[in-house]
Amino acid sequence: MNYNYAFNTLSLILKYIALVILIPCICALIYKEYSACIPFIGSSIIAYLFSMFLRGKEEKDEENFNNINKSETLAVVLLSWFSFSILAAVPFLYFGLNPIDALFEAVSGVTTTGATVLTDFSIYPKTMFFWRSFSQWLGGMGILVLFIAILPKFAIAGRQMFFAESPGASSTESKLTPRIRQTAAVLWGIYFVLTLIEIAVLIYLGMPFFDSVCNSLSSLSGGGFSPAQNSIMDYGQSKFFWVIGIFMFLSGMNFALQYKIYIKRNFLALFKDDEFKLYFMVVLFFTLSIAITLTTHHIYEWKKAFESAFFQVVSIITTTGFASVDYNQWNLRAKLLLFLLMFCGASIGSASGGLKLLRIVFIFKYLKRQISKIFHPNGVYPVKINKIIIHEDVVKQMISFVIFYYTIFALSAVSLIFIEQDVVVGLTSAISTLGNVGPAFGELDPMGSFSNLTVLSKIVCIFNMLIGRLELIPFLALLHPDFWILKKRNNLHKNK
Repeated sequence: MNYNYAFNTLSLILKYIALVILIPCICALIYKEYSACIPFIGSSIIAYLFSMFLRGKEEKDEENFNNINKSETLAVVLLSWFSFSILAAVPFLYFGLNPIDALFEAVSGVTTTGATVLTDFSIYPKTMFFWRSFSQWLGGMGILVLFIAILPKFAIAGRQMFFAESPGASSTESKLTPRIRQTAAVLWGIYFVLTLIEIAVLIYLGMPFFDSVCNSLSSLSGGGFSPAQNSIMDYGQSKFFWVIGIFMFLSGMNFALQYKIYIKRNFLALFKDDEFKLYFMVVLFFTLSIAITLTTHHIYEWKKAFESAFFQVVSIITTTGFASVDYNQWNLRAKLLLFLLMFCGASIGSASGGLKLLRIVFIFKYLKRQISKIFHPNGVYPVKINKIIIHEDVVKQMISFVIFYYTIFALSAVSLIFIEQDVVVGLTSAISTLGNVGPAFGELDPMGSFSNLTVLSKIVCIFNMLIGRLELIPFLALLHPDFWILKKRNNLHKNK
């Protein structure tokens, strides 16, 4: 790996992080919370100084960024998310959180997890709540996509980074435009417009302006941070539940598919996409199953049961983590169904975390192929998704990914159970943080907090959130010795 390439690229990214972190100051000025500007200005200065420190002598050579290889790309992905998480924690330190809690809240934000250590929302300024939601909005589509959209310097490297953050987007079907920065701009355009629409609808329906902005930023990003102490339940009206539920559903759709629908007007694409069909059917099945369970156990009447079931199913499968009711009060069967959804995630190329449904589609098709081979060993049974044959190398990668995912879950779950001496807390917090879901069960439900976990447990959860958001690959790369090999700088392009 060439560290000069990686550090020069990270230096450029930190410059833009320095600008982004200043945006909450606008909120502070609007609500006259002038002192709340201090931590964001401080964090911005820190980001800029580190940017200058990392800048190499050849920073102005734009072609250097085109020569960055896979190892360097993965290093930049890791360092960017770590750097942004640490910088995002600075404001939380200023507002009174201890270092571990501040880092936990920041990582939960930028990874769009939505798990919180806050217990009393009344003691914090609006600016802090805006920052929580805004950091999730940035993380929802991948902070690097934003930089790629505005930095044509990245070119090929940018394409690699984008695919490292959004696996599956590299297929021919998902290339929206010839150049990655144009692709990123299109995706962010859809993301931005949907956010504005949700804000406008919520304001029209009577939700306060500030709450509409924060909840929209968190729901489109699949994040789950709300300025309300008890999540969306505090707003207490069905109209808000349905609007936010619908936009959460959209956040869980592949944005490349949404591009085909909104821009290309190809509405039939919905019915041809294997993953969307599974996504829709899973949401429908679990909604009806939970609604029937809640009704038959006399927890709610049918209308309330269906509404609550739909909201919570969409919230969990999109890994948003909002709550319209305290589902910890539901019966065991209903909670078990929600727990199963934590292992799913929504679509690849969406804002959600988790394993992703496309991989689940693949696993079932792969198992079907293996069963067929038992009866017809010499038969050829290619695995197809959306009528595209999946190459055997990709098949092996997908299987490896799933194995690694559940291995990390098992290890973190055992660790958390051992530390906390609580099976429910250990199991559900492990999959909730690894899948970037947010709330879990027991004392970690949507009305609760992760504040009572031990420091060691919080550290495990922090790593889970980062590993889950980055889709394991950059972290697994750290385990390979080739990742750490220092290479001489290639100057072939300098003289062109």
